[in-house]
Amino acid sequence: MTVRVRGRSDIGQSTVEIALAVPIVVVILLVVLQVSVVVRDAVALTAAARAGARRAMVAPDRSAVLAAASGETRLRRERLRVSVSGDPGPDGFVTVVVSYRSPTDVPFVGSFVGDVDLSERLVVLRE
Repeated sequence: MTVRVRGRSDIGQSTVEIALAVPIVVVILLVVLQVSVVVRDAVALTAAARAGARRAMVAPDRSAVLAAASGETRLRRERLRVSVSGDPGPDGFVTVVVSYRSPTDVPFVGSFVGDVDLSERLVVLRE
């Protein structure tokens, strides 16, 4: 029975392989993190648009809709834009458009990708 002892070349080879693989894995994880942050903002924007649309059904005032939309989520208010249009009378349709500029702040990845513009549009019937 022959026992082979790992030589120095085997240890050096695995060190080089790890040194080459770790940066690639880290960049992939950062990309996944950035995508998940944008998806989180998209889901929050949908919730904000729904809250704004519920408010617009009662009173289609832009400031009230903005307050309802921004109060629903933790989205930054300075990046949130709301527009309300349509028939303000009873039984009229009101369109609420909520837009958000999602920041790409994750290190290394965010500097290569600009901020992502997200938008939700809901049409509701006034009560």
